[in-house]
Amino acid sequence: MRPSATPKRQKGAALKTPRSTAKPAVEKAPRRGARYQQTRFSSRLRAWGRHHRSMAWDSFLRLVRYPLGNLLTMLAIAIALVLPAALWLTLDSARLLDAELDDSATLTVYLDLAADDAQALRIEEAVNAEQSVLDTQMISAEQGMAEFQQALGLDDVLAGLDDNPLPISIVVRPESVDPAAMQQLATTLEALTGVDEVRVDLAWVERLRNLAELGRRVALALGALFGLGVLLVVGNTIRLSVESRRREIEVVMLIGATHAFVRRPFLYSGAWYGLGGGLLALCLLGMGNHWLALPVAALAESYGASFSLPQLDVTGSTILLSCSTILGWLGAWLAVTRHLSSIRPR
Repeated sequence: MRPSATPKRQKGAALKTPRSTAKPAVEKAPRRGARYQQTRFSSRLRAWGRHHRSMAWDSFLRLVRYPLGNLLTMLAIAIALVLPAALWLTLDSARLLDAELDDSATLTVYLDLAADDAQALRIEEAVNAEQSVLDTQMISAEQGMAEFQQALGLDDVLAGLDDNPLPISIVVRPESVDPAAMQQLATTLEALTGVDEVRVDLAWVERLRNLAELGRRVALALGALFGLGVLLVVGNTIRLSVESRRREIEVVMLIGATHAFVRRPFLYSGAWYGLGGGLLALCLLGMGNHWLALPVAALAESYGASFSLPQLDVTGSTILLSCSTILGWLGAWLAVTRHLSSIRPR
């Protein structure tokens, strides 16, 4: 008897499993590892400020730890700063003297010997009418003779003269002390009727101004030269400090420190060197001024004048300290940058 086909179909149907339309639920594993946390700009700024304060204080303590050697370095910087600063103070006193000479720069108009007082008054009015004239002063022949006798000390000799050989003169104070303007004014005044001669003596004023200009250029040259000396002194000192801490720098660079991070304490050391040298320079300038004040005053008094040595005011002291600090910082930066480029941490 042939078996029926129905059971086979039922058995094949029993082997087939129905397809499920629902996907199995898969649980997501939690992420593990380091998280990235964004820091605020204010936090980074506070950390940057704290590190700067820490490095400034640490570099100051390192200087205090070895006072003698560091004091000698600052003294070398101070001597390099004193010389151009003293020359600049001398030029300041020369500028004050030049201003006084500008006020005393005058022209002297000599009238004819035959000119009387009335004609002298008319000539003085004509001189005052010039736009480039500030004021005038008439000196009579008798006043001129009296001043001449007093200046030369020849009262007895000049008293025996029958006639006064000196003419009436007019002292003119010009508006501009420029030599070309004064020479043009002298030419204009010589053309007036009754004027015999106009004398302009500005050669000594021009010599003094040329000397002052020469002194200013010498002061600038010395300032640049001694500024370079400060850079060399600070750079050599910082170079030795970098070499003594070479192993420490290599270790710090191995863990990811940047050049700016490594440079920071040495830059503050250079700034401290410059600031200390500037303070010592101010002390040396004050001592030198006190030491030379009495001889200079006595010399000026012997010539019938009063003169005192100029001193650095608050502005000048601030400029000197700022320049010394900047030079120290710059010397340290150059030295550290040069040596960091040669350090290869292993």
